[in-house]
Parts: sequence; C-alpha cells; structure tokens
Amino acid sequence: MNNQLADLAERVKARLDTIKDPISGKGLFTSGRVTGLEARSDGKVSFTIEAPKDVAELYVPVRDRAEDAARSVEGVSTVIAVLTAEAAANAPPKSAGGVARVKQIIAVASAKGGVGKSTVAVNLACAFASLGMKTGLLDLDVYGPSAPTLLGTGAKKPRMRDDKMLEPLDAHGLKTMSIGYLVDPSSPMIWRGAMATSAVRQMIDEVVWGDLDVLVLDLPPGTGDVQVTLVQRVPLSGAVIVSTPQEMALADVRRGLAMFEKTRAPVLGVVENMAYFETPDGKRAHIFGEGGARRVAAEVGAPFLGEIPIDVALRESCDAGAPLVATQPEHAVSKRFREIATAALANVARMNKPAPTIRVK
Repeated sequence: MNNQLADLAERVKARLDTIKDPISGKGLFTSGRVTGLEARSDGKVSFTIEAPKDVAELYVPVRDRAEDAARSVEGVSTVIAVLTAEAAANAPPKSAGGVARVKQIIAVASAKGGVGKSTVAVNLACAFASLGMKTGLLDLDVYGPSAPTLLGTGAKKPRMRDDKMLEPLDAHGLKTMSIGYLVDPSSPMIWRGAMATSAVRQMIDEVVWGDLDVLVLDLPPGTGDVQVTLVQRVPLSGAVIVSTPQEMALADVRRGLAMFEKTRAPVLGVVENMAYFETPDGKRAHIFGEGGARRVAAEVGAPFLGEIPIDVALRESCDAGAPLVATQPEHAVSKRFREIATAALANVARMNKPAPTIRVK
C-alpha cells in the first residue's frame, strides 16, 4: 500500500472510531469489530464488521452508520461494508459471500421502463461469458424481476446453505440470482422503499458468488432509493445505460446519466435498443425515431456503445428462456452484443485505470 492509500485508510479508521461499539462503548475500529479494511487507488473502500452472534441485530444500524461515515471521508468514492456474525465454536465455516471476490461489477440501468433493459442485461452477460469470462447475473429489479423468464429458470429455486447463504443458479453459462427465484410469481410485488433496499442488500451480501470476472447487475428502472443505495454500496466498475431512440425515453436517460455522475460511478456507455427494424429488402425502418440515444450520449460526453435492432429472433429467444447470445452465437444480433460487451470492457479498463503516484525526492 503506497503512502496515499495508507493515509486514506488511516482517515477512514479515524472516522469509524467516531461510531461507538454498542457492546464495549469504544470506537468501532478500536474495539476490534472492523476487519479487512482495504482502500484502493480509485477511492473504493471495503471492510467487514464482525458482530457477536447473539446480538447481531444491534449492529445493523451500526453498519449503516459506518458506511455513511466512511463515505464522508475525502477521497472515498464507494464503500462496501459487510456485516457478519461471529459463529459458534462448533459451527461449520462460512464461505465468503457477497461481491468481495468479483473483479468487475457492471450495472445495466434505464431511467425509464419498457426499453428492454433486462433483455440487454441478460444477453450482455452471456456476451461476457462467450468472451471467456466467469460471469454472474444479479437481477435486482425487485418490482418486476425478468431473469427467471429470460433465462428459463422460473421453476427452479436456489439452495440455502446451513450458514444461511444462497447459492446462485447456473443457467446458460452464468451464475444467476433474482428476487424472482424467491417469491411467488403470481403475487404482486409491493415493496416500500425500506423493504426494497433491504432486499437489495440481502441479494448482494448473502449470495455466494465466488470468484467471478464480471457480475452484471440488472437494476430496476428509475432513479429512486434502490438505485442510489446500490451505487453507494457496491464498488461499481461502471454502468451501461439502455434507451430507445424516442424522445420520451431520452429525457429519462439524461436523468439516469445525472444520477450516476452525482454518485461518482463511471458511465461505460449508452446502448440504443429497438433502434430500427430491418425490412426483407434490407431497408431500415426507424419505428421509434433515429439516433436519439447516440445524440444524448454525445451531448453529455458519454461513450456510445452501439445499437440493438428490433429482431424477431431476439424476441422469440426471450420468450423461450433461451438468450440469443448463448443459443445462437452466430446470429447478427449476438455479434452486436459481443461488440458492445468488448467496448464496455475497454471502457472499464480506461475509466478505472489507477492514477499515477507522484513522488517528490
């Protein structure tokens, strides 16, 4: 750890010590409750709070205050604080859950519903997998989870282990998890803000993802509590914004881009879905307008990742629970998704490049 990172870590420790441990009354860091504190060159900070098993519930609000305290330190961009309970002496060891062993986390977002965000998220994840990356897909759309339908996994349920951690389901070369796996699909999804953000935290912290090269997050549409909680809690490598070309959608895209800018999460680029329909004679019909998402990306200085056309095969594959990229890899639209995935990865490398360290002798 260089001097700058050491200084950042020390300032985070000092800020954590302003929070009192409920048991000892000492500062949270001095009490020994905080372990594994790590500060990275891009301002991402992570640590674990180890609570006594019999009073773990006392530390839920402590974890929240610790996150806020660490985030307030100058130079910190993102904080991930994991709360664990000390296991009994004869309890089986608990494997590391959450996203600690995930190399890159990419959110797929849209500020407006109905633009095909989940279709893009699933096929983008399959595109990463086709490039040889160990890939996961986390469907965080608590109001309308689509992954079980798009992946054909709706009848399956994840296994809960003895340590209360969930094992993701395997589908089409992906490790997958969705709130849709855990609830009755016929029941209405009525979530108040606190319930929704709590569900998101559980899906992040209590799933055993293991070692992944990339985890794709399918966010709910909009810019509300769930989205803000997520981008503040998870060390995002960046976000992909999905839109259609029509002006009604583009106004919401601008709000989505502004949200990520304010939360200091890199925008990897904009994808224009349903960009056009190609007629049998090879002509393109721009049903929802032409080039709108590309123009918005240029206006705000965000990369434009590419266009996805309206395609019957893509729609049929979604309905069948067989992602096009995974089941028809040579299809023209599948190739387009791989091009977008490659461009997004290039932007991850460019935007998350560590700043040079300047030494004065």
